[in-house]
Amino acid sequence: MGRAQGARSQLAAAFETTYGTAPASGFFKMPFARSSLGAEQPLLNSELLGYGRDPLAPVKDVVTSDGDVEIPIDAEAFGFWLKAAFGAPTTTGTTNKTHTFTSGSWSLPSMSIEVALPEIPRYAMYTGCVVDELNWTMERSGLLTATAKLVAQGENVATTTAAGTPTAWNLQRFGHFNGSILRNGTALGNIVSADVTYSNNIDRIETIRADGKIDGADPSLAAMTGRIDVRFADTVLMDQAIAGGASSLEFSWSLSANVSLKFTAHKVYLPRPKVEIQGPQGVQASFDWQAALDSGAGQMCTIVLKNQIASY
Repeated sequence: MGRAQGARSQLAAAFETTYGTAPASGFFKMPFARSSLGAEQPLLNSELLGYGRDPLAPVKDVVTSDGDVEIPIDAEAFGFWLKAAFGAPTTTGTTNKTHTFTSGSWSLPSMSIEVALPEIPRYAMYTGCVVDELNWTMERSGLLTATAKLVAQGENVATTTAAGTPTAWNLQRFGHFNGSILRNGTALGNIVSADVTYSNNIDRIETIRADGKIDGADPSLAAMTGRIDVRFADTVLMDQAIAGGASSLEFSWSLSANVSLKFTAHKVYLPRPKVEIQGPQGVQASFDWQAALDSGAGQMCTIVLKNQIASY
């Protein structure tokens, strides 16, 4: 008993109407691969002298609740995380829905997330969860996942669930085979891998409280950055880097005309990289790019998710 707790674990999440207060209903069963979400409280060593060489008892420091959750990039559940990272989308369509998320919102929803180990039993509810970062990697093969970095207000542990019976999503995963990268609307070739990170740069409001929890988590200046590893077969990206101009980058996956996901960074700047020859194999260059506000689009990035979910 207890040797395969990871396989039996569950994760349920719901958006909060009041920060730090778990809702009575509305939880969804979230697909995930790994979770480091948890609370920890370090000990502070005694600095006092005059009691000999042996130290005095340590003192408890503040409780910190945060961690990462690795999630599949899919057609339905991933929209929940997009809302948490970017704010509520604009939804259009009838049966086939188009959800449009944009960067720059100052109002991000908070979540309650329950991490459950039913066999123990241990049900840890983390309230006031806000997405600090969302990142993923595009490659030629392998499983397509993203990592959500979370900041929570606090942890409450119980022996019974507070999430009830969560609603399950219809899991339709995107794969690397379904992906493509476009630059200014044209397919970008010779890409070995691409990393993308969107950060809300969450600022913890660490006021003095009797329960040791934070008062809130506010977004500050957003950032969208990444890295493109390119087989050096042409000078398209190098020419842009030298000239100092900007271009759009689009990262997308499609299962059908009505099931797709597209990230567009409207104005991307490239640094000039060093081109090294490591041996007889092909030469590669890496561009650590940064996105900026595009006044024409009105935001730094736009995400379009197409599925049959009525709303998020």
